Amino acid sequence: MAAGEATEDYPHEIDEQLTTFDSSVNAVKTMLEKLMSMSRNDLMKKLDPLEQAKLDLMSVYTLNSLFWMYLVTKGINPREHGIKQELERIRTYMDRVREITDKKKAARLDKGAASRFLRNALFDPDDKELKKAASKKPADAPSEVPQRKRPKQS
Repeated sequence: MAAGEATEDYPHEIDEQLTTFDSSVNAVKTMLEKLMSMSRNDLMKKLDPLEQAKLDLMSVYTLNSLFWMYLVTKGINPREHGIKQELERIRTYMDRVREITDKKKAARLDKGAASRFLRNALFDPDDKELKKAASKKPADAPSEVPQRKRPKQS
């Protein structure tokens, strides 16, 4: 058979889809080769626990997705197979990991910094002079600086 005859075995309408599928399969193959080139133990030593969980979930999800595709190629409806529930279970774990990652990225309140900010924002120079004068005088000497009265609070 000539090369021209082989392309006539499928409809030309799906030619673009097949080309995209082929490039996607090659990309997956390249990533898997990189992943498989390192030993799993060496790879896990380099990652923190959260990254390890992400890698494990990605691996399991990819494997189950490939099995889903295998079922489709064999003419089996994967929606009626147990693989659907397995993929949903993995997605829930992926969502949990995503929540944990988002919590780590969320801004946290630094109480010390917040109190310093408030103290400086509410700074009154008269209070500073009063404190300096009080600390320089002996405790038994009468104060020459008049004490400020606090305003009434309602």
